[in-house]
Amino acid sequence: MKFMNLKEELENSVKDALRSGDERRKRTLRMALAAIRMAEIEKRAPLENDAILAILQKEVKSRQEVIADSQRANRPDLIDEAIAEIAILEKFLPTPFTQEELEALAREVIAEVGATSAREMGQVMKVLVARLEGRATGSEASQIVRKLLQ
Repeated sequence: MKFMNLKEELENSVKDALRSGDERRKRTLRMALAAIRMAEIEKRAPLENDAILAILQKEVKSRQEVIADSQRANRPDLIDEAIAEIAILEKFLPTPFTQEELEALAREVIAEVGATSAREMGQVMKVLVARLEGRATGSEASQIVRKLLQ
């Protein structure tokens, strides 16, 4: 990303939130850092930026699930809270691929691997997922690859 790693950036943002009195930002970033620390404890080593990005994406996804559940439960207060937390977390994620960019990358990998049918989707996905760099989910990529290989 930048000169400092993503975890340091998150930690500095928590400090800034503490100084400014932004409770929501402080709470959201602390939850993300706790998830990162838990993963580091399980791995018994510091995480690389790509692993941290995966955790942040998982945090965003869980909040998207909260939004869906809250809509079914008719809880606009929880929806607003989750939307605000997603906005905070997304500031640390790379800009997502547009549909066209993702499709172009998928076409490039399909050509590189030499895939011609859906049976070779696993080979394509193995290479493609490594190149996503947190800018798209595996499910988004697999949908495009499936469409292109049909």
